[in-house]
Amino acid sequence: MSFNMLLTTFTSLLAFSAAHYTLQDNYAGVGLLQSFDYFSEADPTQGTVKFLDRTSALQETLLGVIPDQNDAVYIGVDHTSKSTEGRKSLRLMSKKSYNHGLFVADIAHMPGGICGVWPAFWLLGSGTWPTDGEIDIFEGVNDQKTNAMTLHTSSGCAVKGTTFSGNLTSGNCDINAPDQGKNTGCGIQSKDQSSYGTSFNSAGGGVYATEWNGTAISIWFFPRSSIPADVDSGSPDPSKWGLPAAQFGGACDIDQHFKDMNIILDTTFCGEWAGKVWDQNPTCKAKANTCEDFVAQNPQAFVDAYWSINHVKVYIE
Repeated sequence: MSFNMLLTTFTSLLAFSAAHYTLQDNYAGVGLLQSFDYFSEADPTQGTVKFLDRTSALQETLLGVIPDQNDAVYIGVDHTSKSTEGRKSLRLMSKKSYNHGLFVADIAHMPGGICGVWPAFWLLGSGTWPTDGEIDIFEGVNDQKTNAMTLHTSSGCAVKGTTFSGNLTSGNCDINAPDQGKNTGCGIQSKDQSSYGTSFNSAGGGVYATEWNGTAISIWFFPRSSIPADVDSGSPDPSKWGLPAAQFGGACDIDQHFKDMNIILDTTFCGEWAGKVWDQNPTCKAKANTCEDFVAQNPQAFVDAYWSINHVKVYIE
């Protein structure tokens, strides 16, 4: 192969690995509140929760902007009333759906690290679940210490040969994989103690950046003190960010399994994850016999179970 051919090949590889992104949508402040729908039906994950519509949430002061924090969006839960009908909370879904992109979420505070709570920032396909996929970017339950990143798909998608800094907890993304628990999916657990819950909040939060293209789905986390300059300047370049916390791909047709995805932010309680593992957590189990009892009878425990969102930006190539 000639030098000129080698140079052309190398240049092509650089172009492939260094995508150039431009801002498509910036969800922040009142604009974020107006650009999302408010799910108010029964929780699909069987949570001990009552999701409110936007009008009710504003009346209950569980939703709004924080003027002295640059109009960060506040998304809270009821922390004053006992309730056997489900704790009041919110589940927001973007009106707009996406196919590929770089999703950059600057989050100052999240509801994690509290027994009974199950918060998540995620992407969900618009088809019958899990036909069009699910990408759990920022998620955990109870007093979990680090972030769990997970994909849920139909058969034919697995993690193989990708490199990342987290720990692979399950490799098959198929919710019906025979060698995994029902609905487990493929999961990677962060090793960063500031990536979730109390430690995340104590450090002032940070940025989660998710790159979704036809080759892989990659997730980076940057603590508040380590946000790259290109992210702050609005010119993000993932090729400069080093190893992602999670990277899903290698044995998955990404474009077949992930399409028409909406952004979701929610906080639920107990249900199919936080409630299911309650008995396995000595700290939480000591507070009440069941997750449902604890959530119903201890509103004061959820004062800090809120999101404070500076912005969610979506970039496209």
